[in-house]
Amino acid sequence: MSRYRPPAAASTALITREGFERLRDELNHLWREKRPEVVRALAAAAAEGDRSENAEYTYRKKQLGEIDRRVRYLSKRLEVSKVIENAPTNPHAVFFGAWFEIENAETGETSRYRIVGPDETDAKLGWISIDSPLARAALKKCVDDEFEAQLPGGLTKFYILRVQYSAF
Repeated sequence: MSRYRPPAAASTALITREGFERLRDELNHLWREKRPEVVRALAAAAAEGDRSENAEYTYRKKQLGEIDRRVRYLSKRLEVSKVIENAPTNPHAVFFGAWFEIENAETGETSRYRIVGPDETDAKLGWISIDSPLARAALKKCVDDEFEAQLPGGLTKFYILRVQYSAF
């Protein structure tokens, strides 16, 4: 049996201005505040002597590795991210950054979503990734258009009720 795993599909590098600033702030916080604090604690734990039975030393090494991994990811992601700040030429169609309201054709249930970059998704706020099946299916659709999306529960039909490029 092989250990080979195909590489994961690359996520879209689009991001909103707010999302870009949030990631940049997280990177600055980790690099300028959190990492130096953990390095000082690690040095203090290392100075206590035997490292093989030093739980504090082991914990701090693991914590430093997690911080460094996140810093590397954020640094690379911010380099390749493309900030989208302008509304599209057709403000009645669903594109990146749009707030849109949909109705499930079968149940009549309505939902409101915003299409954002993969690093900004937040289910509580209704922010979905542009790479999600629902967002992909809704792209370029206008008010009153009907579309189908392949969701985990199966193929579902929706209607676009509203499209806006500022919160509603």
